Amino acid sequence: MKTHFRKWTKLILCLAALLLAAGTILPAMAADEPKPGDNAASAAVAPAAPSAAPAPVPDPSGANTGGVADIYGMSAGAPTDNDIKTMGGKEPLAAKVADAVGKTKVSINIVWTLICGFLVMFMQAGFAMAETGFTRAKNAGHTMAMNFMVYALGMLGFWLCGFALQMGGAGPFATLGGGAAMNAEFTIKLFGKEFGLFGMKGFFLSGEAYDAAAFSMFLFQMVFMDTTATIPTGSMAERWTFKSFMVYAILVGAVIYPLYANWVWGGGWLAKLGTNFNLGHGHVDFAGSSVVHMTGGVLAFMGAKMLGPRQGKFNKDGTPNAMPGHHIPMAVVGCFILAFGWFGFNAGSTLAGTDLRIGVVAVNTMLASAGGAFAASIYMWLLYGKPDISMAANGLLAGLVAITAPCAFVTAPVAVLIGAIAGVLLCVAVFFVERTLKIDDPVGAISVHGVNGAWGVLSLGLFADGTYGDGWNGVPGTVKGLLYGDSSQFLAQCIGTLTNIVYVAAIGYVVFKLLDLTLGLRVDPEHEFEGLDQHEVAVVAYPDFNLRNFPR
Repeated sequence: MKTHFRKWTKLILCLAALLLAAGTILPAMAADEPKPGDNAASAAVAPAAPSAAPAPVPDPSGANTGGVADIYGMSAGAPTDNDIKTMGGKEPLAAKVADAVGKTKVSINIVWTLICGFLVMFMQAGFAMAETGFTRAKNAGHTMAMNFMVYALGMLGFWLCGFALQMGGAGPFATLGGGAAMNAEFTIKLFGKEFGLFGMKGFFLSGEAYDAAAFSMFLFQMVFMDTTATIPTGSMAERWTFKSFMVYAILVGAVIYPLYANWVWGGGWLAKLGTNFNLGHGHVDFAGSSVVHMTGGVLAFMGAKMLGPRQGKFNKDGTPNAMPGHHIPMAVVGCFILAFGWFGFNAGSTLAGTDLRIGVVAVNTMLASAGGAFAASIYMWLLYGKPDISMAANGLLAGLVAITAPCAFVTAPVAVLIGAIAGVLLCVAVFFVERTLKIDDPVGAISVHGVNGAWGVLSLGLFADGTYGDGWNGVPGTVKGLLYGDSSQFLAQCIGTLTNIVYVAAIGYVVFKLLDLTLGLRVDPEHEFEGLDQHEVAVVAYPDFNLRNFPR
């Protein structure tokens, strides 16, 4: 026992030393790299033009973040650069006031983004309660443990390299007034066009990422990633080994999620479908129907498929047996917490409290959730003679998932329609996944997040009404869907959806296969029967329960 403890202690100490060294050495190396205009750079490359702009400098204190430039274009009557230059000579006080207004605007945006990030972080509690309530009591501690640890492990992976891969080439972050040094995107050239694949700055949140705006962006993007990371913990619940889960949790934050997120939100190739190939505004996903939910849903599908069903889920003839969750009130409360956090998810994706579209985004979010819950409840009532509260609760989530991409671009009646369709899709998908595909998904994660994530981005390509999104992804004009005259936008949404399925399924298969071959994905059959609380996490959620009462 002591030898085992010493081995783990040495491993942890070595890992800590490596992280400390990397966090110290990498920023120093980055600082020593030749910059445009440096003497060292001039000796190695062509001399910089005398008028070349200085390289962007990080602003860790925030003292120089925000200013008069941030009010340019703020409204129709906002001063221009020439106005400010003229004013500076004649009315210096007015110029200083304009600078203070710009800084205040950025401050409001940063506070708004952080508060919304805090709301999204609290969604982890909702996921924990929903997934635990929808699963059996003998595994409640294990399910809670996965939902708890995925937050910490996913965050560490995102800090190590995930944020850099996703946002390392996306700077400057215009609404947050900084992050200009995060400007290195790895690209390849195809068909005469540049395809961005991943960012190259911001590892360990050091170097160019040691910046007030970049840190704010990290927090907001990290909690989005964590939503993706936790979705498979529901579909793979009650039979997943904790050790392989922990490795997965780090990898999803470090690599799996950030790459697709870069292609859509980090200035990568899907975002450039508009500027490169005149396909609308490129693949548009306002708050993550594809980036967050569909990614998590496809991972959930691959993981559940490779794990196989729980013991006793299917009879020899393939017919499924019901395995009811042990605490439906807990699950319903979890869904309400998720709905509350979703206001941060969607409205926060403006990254600007000064963007008055936030009211439309928030109301559309509410309406879609109501449409999803209502439609799922009525569908089950008509089909089986009684409403099903678990389906209604998941219908609420399905509506939220579907509206996440188009929430800023559609009208209120369309938001209700999108949510209602999502509620019906959820019910149909749950039965299809279970009865036709023979995949055991204890909480319906594949149907809620995967199927309705796809529906969300496609619905944007159909219903975007052209009242918002001018200049999105660098394309002039507002975002319009197929029904409002832009069929190319729908095509861009289809390309992004197909890309997600292919990429996430492929990398998910590789990751889960390697974990299965090395650590093992599935627990021992006897441990599964007795309950994972007993054998995987050492803490039994309900120690007074008699396990002999549970069916095998």
